[in-house]
Order: sequence, then structure tokens, then C-alpha cells
Amino acid sequence: MKPSKRLEPKQQYPEVIQWLLDGDISIRYQVYKDLLDEDRKNLQLQISEQGWSPAFIKPRKSDGHWGHSFYQPKWISTHYTLLDLRNLWVRPDHPMMRESVNVIVKKNIGWDGGVNPNRSNLASDVCVNGMFLNYACYFGVEEKRIESVIDFILGQIMEDGGFNCMSNRSGAIHSSLHSTVSTLEGFFEYLRNGYTYRKTEVQKAIASGNEFILMHRLFRSDHTGEVINPAFLKFPYPGRWKYDVLRAMDYFQFSQTPWDQRMQEALDWIDQKRNKNGTWNLSAKYAGQVHVEMEKAGKPSRWNTLRALRVKKRYL
Repeated sequence: MKPSKRLEPKQQYPEVIQWLLDGDISIRYQVYKDLLDEDRKNLQLQISEQGWSPAFIKPRKSDGHWGHSFYQPKWISTHYTLLDLRNLWVRPDHPMMRESVNVIVKKNIGWDGGVNPNRSNLASDVCVNGMFLNYACYFGVEEKRIESVIDFILGQIMEDGGFNCMSNRSGAIHSSLHSTVSTLEGFFEYLRNGYTYRKTEVQKAIASGNEFILMHRLFRSDHTGEVINPAFLKFPYPGRWKYDVLRAMDYFQFSQTPWDQRMQEALDWIDQKRNKNGTWNLSAKYAGQVHVEMEKAGKPSRWNTLRALRVKKRYL
């Protein structure tokens, strides 16, 4: 049985809320929207001009790309830059972002219908396509332009209900939590923005993907009960293509997935990682180039504190 609802974040952690509001404008906007129930659209309109976001936008080239191409180098390629900008909540109608998404669908649709950074005949990567769907739908891509992407992703559902980027390339037979959470985030953004192509099948895929994560209690083997990967219990940010329990629970709260008893151990773990002052630290980051270092590993993190508090607001 779900525990009774606690005090709202503003009442329970007033000093932490103020600390979050003193941070980057993107954090501030999301605190108002997700923790204080005030969707300040006027604040969102300023995100692209202030704080971290301009450092992501400025290196964009005249051809609509960042880095060398769609996917290289990590993490300053077009793909990961657009994903970061989506998670910064840059306004969805930003013309430069929409233009870059359209460049991708014009030049990077593979033979199997998925977006594909490879110039060879390699099959598309479902994890990459899930992330692409997330930011492409957020930035308002025309539905007709991504129908083949939906077809491709739906064709990758595995028997256990999830997804694995290696299933169509090396014959993996068990779904991956990495690929599944990236795909679920993309599918939810697709529905959240009103797209309807194969909507019922997308909804079913979300249900089966959610069940796949819950079947593993978010981080345990469904066969042995052992922790699948200790990295799943660490909280880096940005998460890139990789899975962890805070990312999964943030997806569940964002998609308004009903509380399930199988979430409880992950929720307890998130709570245990809280500092005495009510903040959460940033775990070690994934190696690679970045446009800007938003936060330092090992220090209190506004990103993780924001995400943990909105999870707690919904489920604890």
C-alpha cells in the first residue's frame, strides 16, 4: 500500500527550494513547474538566452549540426546537444532547434526507417531512435516525417516487453534497461505532444516497457534478485543513453505512472542518498566532451535534487 502523502516540497524543504531557485534559469523554471505547480511560461521563453543554454546553442553550425555530425563526437554532437536542450526545457518552438531536427530526418533516415548515423547498411539503433523521438517531438517535428521512426521502434519490441539496441544487430534476446528507458521517454513525449500515428500500439508498448522495468524492481535481476549493475544505483547527469534508478523514477513521475509496490526499493534507495541538508550529490559523469560543465561530480547537484524531489512529491 502506498504511504500517505507527505508535505509538499516547499513546506518540507524551504531552504532547499530556495537553493534550487537560486540556480540556472532552467532549474528555476522546472522548480516552479514541477515542485511549486506554477508553469511560468514567460520564464521558459528566456531559457535559450540565459544561463547554461546559450553555451549549448552557440556552437551550432550553419548546416544545422553541432560537432562533426548527427552523432559524433559524444557529447557535443547534434543528437546529444538537442537532447540536452530538450531537458533544459528550451522553448519548444525555437526555430533553430526545429530546423536541426528537420535536418536529421532529411539526411539520417536509414534503410529500415529509423534515424541512423551510420553511412553503411548497419541496422538502426532503437536506443538512439528513442532519444531522437524524445527531442524531435518536444521540438514539434511534423508527424509525417517520423512515421517511419515509429514503425521502426514498434518493430523492435521484444518478447519480454522491452527493447534492446543489440537485438537487430547482434541477436540479443533479452531487453536492456538502457534501451527501454530511452524508448519509453521518447514514446511518452510523442503522446504528450498529441501525435496519433499508431497511437494505440505506442500505448501498448509503453505499458509493456513499464512492466519490464517494474518486473526488475528497477535494478534487480528477475531471475536471481541480484543487483544487475551497481552503476544503476548511481546518479550521474546528464544520463545520456545510460540507465539509472533516478532516471527511471523521474520518467515514471513525469508520465504519471501509478505507484507500484515494485518501485519501493528504488524509492528507498533514492531517499537514502539524500544529504543531511536535503540535497542530492552528483555522481561521477560519463567521459566525453561537453559544451559546458553544468555541475561538479561529488558535490550537491541541483539537477539531482530537482529530480529526486519531484519523484518524492509524486510517490512519497
